Amino acid sequence: MSGSAGRSGASKPGRRRRRRRGRRLTTVDETSAGGLVVDAERANAALIGRLDRHGRLLWSLPKGHIEDGETVEQTAVREVKEETGISAQVLQPLGTIDYWFVAERRRVHKTVHHFILESTGGELSDEDVEVTEVAWVPLADLETKLAYSDERKLVRKAKELFAQQQHTAEGAPE
Repeated sequence: MSGSAGRSGASKPGRRRRRRRGRRLTTVDETSAGGLVVDAERANAALIGRLDRHGRLLWSLPKGHIEDGETVEQTAVREVKEETGISAQVLQPLGTIDYWFVAERRRVHKTVHHFILESTGGELSDEDVEVTEVAWVPLADLETKLAYSDERKLVRKAKELFAQQQHTAEGAPE
């Protein structure tokens, strides 16, 4: 007898087995860009909060879809401005996250390119319809505030980069 007897369709008494019927989900790839936008002193970062389907406020890094003709860097700058109200410039790449989810009868493979950006002006604004709240959050508090582990990992990487840059700057001869 094979080891797949539990999958043969026979079920134990009292248990109903549900089978999925219907069309297969269409798989699509989506690419976005955004990142960690920090103030000039690298003490705070701008986060966006969105309500999930259960009404919980989830904090994350600003990001969004790439529009035709845009580079990932241009998208990151545009999305930061749209979602937070903050104008920023890209300082350096931070990393890429990819994940899967299902929405609107589609299986989506999403890739998000993240950058470290520095604020160059503007004021926090939650006018974007996709955003519930925006806030400047101390860099030290980001790991407890961010909802997603992949973004917390990027923040740790950014903090290490900032520490290395500060150490290098302090060790430079005057």
